[in-house]
Amino acid sequence: MKTHRMVRLALLVAGAAALHAVESWVPNPLNVSLGPGAKLGLANVVTVAVVMRYGWRDAVVVALLRALLGSLVGGTFLTLGFFLSFSGAVTSAAVMGLAHRLAGDRISAVGFSLLGAVVHNLAQLTVASLLARHFGLFVHLPYLLLMAIPTGYVVGTVGALLYRYLPRHDMTRGGMSEI
Repeated sequence: MKTHRMVRLALLVAGAAALHAVESWVPNPLNVSLGPGAKLGLANVVTVAVVMRYGWRDAVVVALLRALLGSLVGGTFLTLGFFLSFSGAVTSAAVMGLAHRLAGDRISAVGFSLLGAVVHNLAQLTVASLLARHFGLFVHLPYLLLMAIPTGYVVGTVGALLYRYLPRHDMTRGGMSEI
């Protein structure tokens, strides 16, 4: 791995992990409208921007390391919350990356974010159901999908802003290219 790419990924992971931890520490004033357990998913802002700018591999790396680091900092490592966060983050990053690979720029940041929010919820419900050995938890799916619309919109909108400011290319032998 080139040094520049490694540093770039480290900075993106740090930003996403910080958003992940901060969101877990801040009481959710919208708990009434989002419902119990529903969150904005602010760390996914970074994942959306990384998918669009650098592709699925970097997005999965950022999501995976963000979930690990965020849970360590947030004190939820190896708890149910960690497994739900990890499964949702990695699965949604992979699916957003696949969609980007297939559709490219024909899908907006909001579109990727909405797709990621839906997949995130599906992955979390699947893991929770497997761990609880009770698939009745899927009764929450319609509600979670309804909440994915406003949260996916917000995350996608902010992700589009971040995308605009991420450098396009790595350093080349001749110097810096669009950085």
